[in-house]
Amino acid sequence: MTDIVSLEALAARINPGELLAVPVNGVAMAATAALIEAGVSGLRLVCVPISGLQADLLIGAGTISAIETSAVSLGEAGGAPRFNAAVRARHFALSDSTCPAILAGLLAAQKGVPFMPIAGIIGSDLLKVRPDWKVIDSPVGGGKVVVVPAITPDVALFHAPEADRAGNIRIGRHRELAAMAYAAKSTLVTVERIVDRDLLATEDSAAGVLPSLYVDAVAVAERGAWPLPLWDEYEGDGAEVMRYAAMARTEEGFRAYLSAFLTRRKQVA
Repeated sequence: MTDIVSLEALAARINPGELLAVPVNGVAMAATAALIEAGVSGLRLVCVPISGLQADLLIGAGTISAIETSAVSLGEAGGAPRFNAAVRARHFALSDSTCPAILAGLLAAQKGVPFMPIAGIIGSDLLKVRPDWKVIDSPVGGGKVVVVPAITPDVALFHAPEADRAGNIRIGRHRELAAMAYAAKSTLVTVERIVDRDLLATEDSAAGVLPSLYVDAVAVAERGAWPLPLWDEYEGDGAEVMRYAAMARTEEGFRAYLSAFLTRRKQVA
């Protein structure tokens, strides 16, 4: 049965050293603040398939020991300053990846197999820095394929518009969130609200729902993706992300921003 818990209790379920999967859509920023407040360290982050402000905050706060991602970027606000600085200083282990490779690794974990073949990166320089990716002869039809290892997160963490009281989560068309949950050992979700209706009651409503079978705990966090957007709920706060990008260019500026961000999240909660 899915537990409905406080935001702090949800963050407390993420332990040092665990492999944490986070998405590019439905980013749990309120939970990220709670995680930083809890002082968890040594997390290994896998971005599904990229990340931005969330990863940069976790990196700047000293929470991350390793990261696998296709990119970390603030989009129109430019590069992710703490990520860039940490890469230059080699503060964590970085595994360069591609979007299809990360999704293929999650699919392998979902299906309980040790790897998944993909063909699109044959000839890529990435193969030189990913010794865990193997090029093999295709057993069907000839040619070569790359096999990528299964990615089995200890925890999948994301934010969604709503859950019902059984723990079913409305994720709409964002099936990568389901892929994370299917592959992970544990799934933690923050939501804008909990509704009394059964989200699985009809075929129409159930089509965009992640069943509670795959969800371990849910916490309410209003505007829990801010300053990032949440589909059909609110737009992102581009000015706030630009402000972060400017401040986080220095360690001192980052610390000032982080302190204010954590204070604001407490006030919202």
